[in-house]
Amino acid sequence: MEASSYLRVMFLIMASLLLMHSIRTWIRLPSLGSAKIELDCSDYESWCTFKNRIQSSRSAGFMLRNKPKQQQQKSDHESEIAKHPLDPLTLKEIKGVQSIMQKNSIFNRSNFTLHSVVLEEPLKSEVLSWKAGSSLPTRKASVIAWADGHAYKLVVDLELGKITENQINHENGYPAMTMEDMISVSRAPLESKEFVEIIEKREVNLSELACGPISPGWFGPGEEGRRLIKVMCFSSAGTANFFVRPIEGLVVLVDLDTKEILKIINNGKDIPLPKAEGTDYRLSAQKYPLIPPLSPISIEQSKGPSFKIDGHQVKWGSWEFHVRPDPRAGMIISVAAFKDPETGKMRRVLYKGFTSELFVPYMDPGEGWYFKTYLDAGEYGIGLTAMSLDPLNDCPRNAHYMDGVFAAADGTPYVRSNMVCIFERYAGEIAWRHTECPISDMQVREVRPKVTLVVRMAASVGNYDYILDWEFQTDGLIRAKVGLSGILMVKSTKYENVDQISSTDELHGTLLAENTVGIIHDHYLTFYLDMDIDGIDNSFVQVKMAKQTVKNGPTPRKSFWKAEKHIARTEKDAQIKLSLYQPSEFHVINPSKKTNIGNPVGYKLVPGATAASLLDHDDPPQLRAAFTNNQIWVTPYNRSEEWAGGQYVYQSKGDDTLAVWSDRNRPIENKDIVLWYTLGFHHLPCQEDYPIMPTVSSSFDLKPTNFFERNPIMRTAPFYEKDLPMCAAPAE
Repeated sequence: MEASSYLRVMFLIMASLLLMHSIRTWIRLPSLGSAKIELDCSDYESWCTFKNRIQSSRSAGFMLRNKPKQQQQKSDHESEIAKHPLDPLTLKEIKGVQSIMQKNSIFNRSNFTLHSVVLEEPLKSEVLSWKAGSSLPTRKASVIAWADGHAYKLVVDLELGKITENQINHENGYPAMTMEDMISVSRAPLESKEFVEIIEKREVNLSELACGPISPGWFGPGEEGRRLIKVMCFSSAGTANFFVRPIEGLVVLVDLDTKEILKIINNGKDIPLPKAEGTDYRLSAQKYPLIPPLSPISIEQSKGPSFKIDGHQVKWGSWEFHVRPDPRAGMIISVAAFKDPETGKMRRVLYKGFTSELFVPYMDPGEGWYFKTYLDAGEYGIGLTAMSLDPLNDCPRNAHYMDGVFAAADGTPYVRSNMVCIFERYAGEIAWRHTECPISDMQVREVRPKVTLVVRMAASVGNYDYILDWEFQTDGLIRAKVGLSGILMVKSTKYENVDQISSTDELHGTLLAENTVGIIHDHYLTFYLDMDIDGIDNSFVQVKMAKQTVKNGPTPRKSFWKAEKHIARTEKDAQIKLSLYQPSEFHVINPSKKTNIGNPVGYKLVPGATAASLLDHDDPPQLRAAFTNNQIWVTPYNRSEEWAGGQYVYQSKGDDTLAVWSDRNRPIENKDIVLWYTLGFHHLPCQEDYPIMPTVSSSFDLKPTNFFERNPIMRTAPFYEKDLPMCAAPAE
């Protein structure tokens, strides 16, 4: 078979796989060598069957390693109906949207793609006034479509069966890529004779080529007027970890709509490929003996879990809230409320919380790297790149799983099974304690264990994996936690040892292995937090810790600090850069609701990872990600202001961001307000990050502050031996 025909066949195979599963943003062209490839066919049954049938005449193939699966609850998505105003679109509703779009005169005369099909949320007032058991507000879909070179933002009324709003985007920027975009553009370079010749000269086997789409960012007017994409390629020879074997300096610029090759950059001709040996992270590739395992550990709940789930509504302890998988944000937490232990009434805390944007700029200004400044939520989709969670490893035995139901580019619905898990966690932590010391002659030892509820998802955005947790505590605290793992994006180099590197050489990173540099980069996750503390109208208060100096005081003390409260009147009052040497607390209060002794009820933001962007504000990537100029922002509630980088992020130039909205300096005192917080990480890679990274995590808290009359968990009971299940190891 000729090389070109052979490659077309292989790319069609891979396209089929990725369309069926939508599991990767990268094209992988597997070798047809003689070695058996071990693949978990319990997850990829259709691919195993198809692949082995294609290769039936050869000795190569996939070993059907059917690992035992934990029994999971299954949802009947065909008959599923919405039970709550914020429930995501059902499979049947997405099919309805597809049918309505196909019949519309705008779209039935031309090719169109659907980049987003999600719930058009009812008005906030409608959601808050809705009572369980009553009829739902009109179900509507919000649709982002691409047709005839334009982006359309549509509202589809599912009861009327028609499009009721149609807005054409005349601003800069484009919708997020679809999985079909990524697949088709990744194989486009193979149509170029010049590209194929370059690959052959680089001594890379075409059948072991892995190519992937890289969003190009925006770097001036010359890149406007058409959807562009850059394609970079790797060698998968000898390893599943193709990300650590980049074909350095090779970048292909492609028109995303026509698939025309606009430019090929080939600057790394003399740079060798890093070695494959020791880079495969799969269990089957590890050398024996393995590291001795720890004894198995599991949380057993003999009486079942303490939480109850009805569709997408969750009840646990004093908490009630709603969980919705989302293709862009990953998951959305809504209408979180807490039952007051004194009054028994449900009290509102958080109307809506989610990851609004994820900015990942790399710090290499070279031609093959300068544009790697990703806005992952708006360009790729955190939910679209979410993977099915692995029972017992991603989530413990006692987890409940929730599927995501999304729409493909043609509107056909598909299910991302086990996308979200919900479980109770006990890690030996303490909720509160006190023991009286012998001096008091009192025999007191009171301790309460801390059990929390975790809502989790994981996204694999190309090489990086993001683990996103929302954790609810019995004392009213909410913790948002981010874990970073996966594979570094590395650069090939001629160097094999640091001794070869001169003081004038710019690596822009760390030499991790022979011919392999891990490039310095950042991660910034901006969270949207619509706080509703005991009602809609809230205020933001910065409580500054101000040092006071004492001269000639009545005691020997020379200094102390006191709390100075500053209520933010307008948005600019709440644009905050964190500083260790100018500490503050950040409260959201309801000035019209007070405790029995007169304090306004509230919650405070407790920051976690506080890395700040070091890029110039006029640098194009930072213009697009200006929402990271501050760590904290507060804006008045506006249904159209949810995505920190703007509605259309792809190739945007930064004129529709959180920073732009906030500079309007609107009033925010005693208003319905939204709190924004950016969790930041600087990452200077080290050898322990290679070839796959141990998870690094950070978090921030939303903590009650004068919200309750006293400690809300003082009346909780401790654990007793008789209440706990007895587990024993099985007999040998």
